[in-house]
Amino acid sequence: MKKKVISALLCAAVAGSMLAGCGAQQAAAPAAEPAAAPAATEAAAPAAEPAATEEAAAEEAAPAGDEGKVLNIYCWNEEFKSRITDHYPGYEEVDGTHGKMGDVDVVWNITPSDDNAYQNNLDETLLKQESAAADDKIDLFLVEADYALKYVDTDYAMALKDLGITDADVSDQYEYTQKIVTDSNGNLKGSSWQACSAGLIYNREAAKEIIGSDDPADVQAAVADWSKYKETAAKAAEKGYTMCSVNDTYRTYSNNVSGKWVQDGKIVIDPNMENWVNDSMELVEKKAENTYDLWGDDWAKGKKPEGKIFCYFGPAWFFNFCLDADQDGTIANQGGWGFCEGPQAYYWGGTWICAATGTDNASLVKDIILTMTTDKAVLKEIATADADCVNSKSVLADLAGSDDGNLDLLGGQNPYAELAKGAEGIDLSNLSPYDQGCNEEFQASMKNYFEGNASKDDALAQFYKAVEEKYTGLSH
Repeated sequence: MKKKVISALLCAAVAGSMLAGCGAQQAAAPAAEPAAAPAATEAAAPAAEPAATEEAAAEEAAPAGDEGKVLNIYCWNEEFKSRITDHYPGYEEVDGTHGKMGDVDVVWNITPSDDNAYQNNLDETLLKQESAAADDKIDLFLVEADYALKYVDTDYAMALKDLGITDADVSDQYEYTQKIVTDSNGNLKGSSWQACSAGLIYNREAAKEIIGSDDPADVQAAVADWSKYKETAAKAAEKGYTMCSVNDTYRTYSNNVSGKWVQDGKIVIDPNMENWVNDSMELVEKKAENTYDLWGDDWAKGKKPEGKIFCYFGPAWFFNFCLDADQDGTIANQGGWGFCEGPQAYYWGGTWICAATGTDNASLVKDIILTMTTDKAVLKEIATADADCVNSKSVLADLAGSDDGNLDLLGGQNPYAELAKGAEGIDLSNLSPYDQGCNEEFQASMKNYFEGNASKDDALAQFYKAVEEKYTGLSH
């Protein structure tokens, strides 16, 4: 069985590199992932055999005891590190990549997601997990929704129940956050402190100028569906504003599809993705939307009034990490944003903590997961200090009903009732291992169409070719 697991991972690695992150979310096989996904799924059970025998398996599970002296955490950016530094009781920072938890040295292995580097590094290290020296073994690693299945459906990620974490411990979490990290055998293999329901984040001054009001209810009425959104976009263009980038709206459309990207081995473009293409092209031609890449310099200009952008689309983590509230001259610094649901409910992102099979710090790993994702006092602290939407129904209900949930960057608006409602309604029935690769290639191909560098048919051909090369065995 051990050989089957390693073989599956190696196949994924050959296909691209084996396991992935938020902007470049492929896995060793995201380049070919799904091709690897099935393989990884087959190995899911086998993976349980990192020891190849029951005796070896027991050695890895039980010892996960507490003799470990080094806690290795693998992630792709500073977010989780900042959460631990600011909110985990007793954590001591030593330097940028080292800390202390009691007598245990904490080592942060941070590899950016660019070009799939994070997943490549994680995959390579997980493949060596069984034979690695105790101080070199991965103890915790983080995953994102787009590629979580690739990891949780192998035995390289521990079931939380094997750490002693019970259903009761996580009962206050939103169901969708657990489905994302549940393997094909029904085992929960990760936990998140975030609930990433999302909405439309609008420029209040622009709203007053374009629709005559910055009240969330009035703005929501003006963008209540895509038809209303396009009407408002036309008004925005007349006033010299751009609504946003076509890439800002993408997740809203892609979260509301009627089927999976791949069905019976064939790539299927959902009608709602066709809607995104057609609506986006219409608005680009009217100069009501642009084609800027997310996180780029041109895209970021909308953070300031002179950027003349009406809105961004995003979840609560977007407030803290993307709007630059601490910088003079930004709209967020002036409390100038507002929040509403937008044309369709959706979610975006999130980070899940997984325990690596073979950890020799099981008790500490368990405590970190419980503290950071289920402790209500800690979660409320994260929400109020970091403007994050946390994975606790009771904490969000508390925030929604008190001034503790009012956010300065939103002009004092409290978004938590809307965010909680959105988290309850998230539907993951069309989530698949192919999402990351298909979403990335579809956006990249359609950008050529939107910018006049390819016909729609040529852009579609480019998309199909890229996906079929990434995931061998697929057709359209």
